[in-house]
Amino acid sequence: MPAAVGTIETLGFPGILAAADAMVKAGAVTLVKYERNESGRFMVSVRGKISEVKVAVEAGLEAAQKTYGSEVTSYYIIPNPHENVDTVLPIEYTRKVEQFRTF
Repeated sequence: MPAAVGTIETLGFPGILAAADAMVKAGAVTLVKYERNESGRFMVSVRGKISEVKVAVEAGLEAAQKTYGSEVTSYYIIPNPHENVDTVLPIEYTRKVEQFRTF
């Protein structure tokens, strides 16, 4: 079953922590990627059904925006990414996160 991917990037770690927590609590999604980018930016990605990813990203954005000192720098949702994107980019379900997979 194809799964959407949703990503949020923030300036500052507390915002991405709040976003990640809110995302996995708000929707039936699996956290598949966390990464520290340059200049104090952090990124988190979740996978799941399109409707669940949308709900999760909305909750993550709200949580990050409410976090003191945090700034959301970007976010995006890709419904049913092409298999080539899935293969090349680090957004796949790994063995490490498989136990949390929701479908």
